[in-house]
Amino acid sequence: MEKIASSMADLFLFAALMATFFSSSHAQLIKGSFENTFTKSCPGTHFKTSQDGQIWYLTLDQVSDCGFITKQSYRFGWFSTKLKLVGGDSAGVVTAFYMCSEVEAGPLRDEIDFEFLGNRTGQPYLIQTNVYNNGSGGREMRHLLWFDPTQDFHTYSILWNSHQIVFFVDNVPIRVYKNANHTNNFFPAERPMYVFSSIWNADNWATRGGLDKINWTSAPFVASYKDFTLDACQWKDPFPACVSTTTQHWWDQYNAWHLSSKQKIDYAWVQRNFVVYDYCQDSVRNRYKPQECWLSPLD
Repeated sequence: MEKIASSMADLFLFAALMATFFSSSHAQLIKGSFENTFTKSCPGTHFKTSQDGQIWYLTLDQVSDCGFITKQSYRFGWFSTKLKLVGGDSAGVVTAFYMCSEVEAGPLRDEIDFEFLGNRTGQPYLIQTNVYNNGSGGREMRHLLWFDPTQDFHTYSILWNSHQIVFFVDNVPIRVYKNANHTNNFFPAERPMYVFSSIWNADNWATRGGLDKINWTSAPFVASYKDFTLDACQWKDPFPACVSTTTQHWWDQYNAWHLSSKQKIDYAWVQRNFVVYDYCQDSVRNRYKPQECWLSPLD
């Protein structure tokens, strides 16, 4: 499918924004040693790298899952990676790229999630996104993709500031979560978060509500990561200056508080064609629509 073309002015605006991002002295494209930025949480046999160290392979089998976490935490910014998902029969397997305020995912955590839900051979992956505040979630959305995410690397990104959280796939916004704190106080803005990636067994819920279990004869399951980019406010106690400014960082300036004209067109295209589930429309689960659901993501 082809997205509706934007105006040249919008293209130039978007290009200028991305140029500002990549030229920022705060941008950190992880090109050095993995150990400089991350800590892994799995046996060495389940984490491997390409010969040049730039592609990271995470393995799930019946022995162990695998994941890694940044050594530093961040509050607001741009968080991005390129990811190639597990191919073939991946039912029950979840690959994740997410942020969490607590290393051990405690009961009062804040969290911003990309979760990629595997499926039986020939069935499409689902992307589940979610937002937690003080340990409460229930803000799930699920999307299909307009490509096969197992055939090549694609870019998945999170923009987080005090006004909105935007989930991007290949720079296309698929979800906008607005800050409605003035009415319901359900927006993770107060605590810094670590950045995580993982592959794990979720066959109790991930595929058709847990009906499809992992086929371990297809193991090992391998997810591939590369080109991590962190352009964010690194947390320093008691309170880093960068979390309170709206002028020094592109991700917290006015243009990052709203979608651009081009992004609005892309977002509308995704909403028409690829949304599978939206908690805001689930009247069975939510007797009363959450307050943030009344805010337009296009404002």
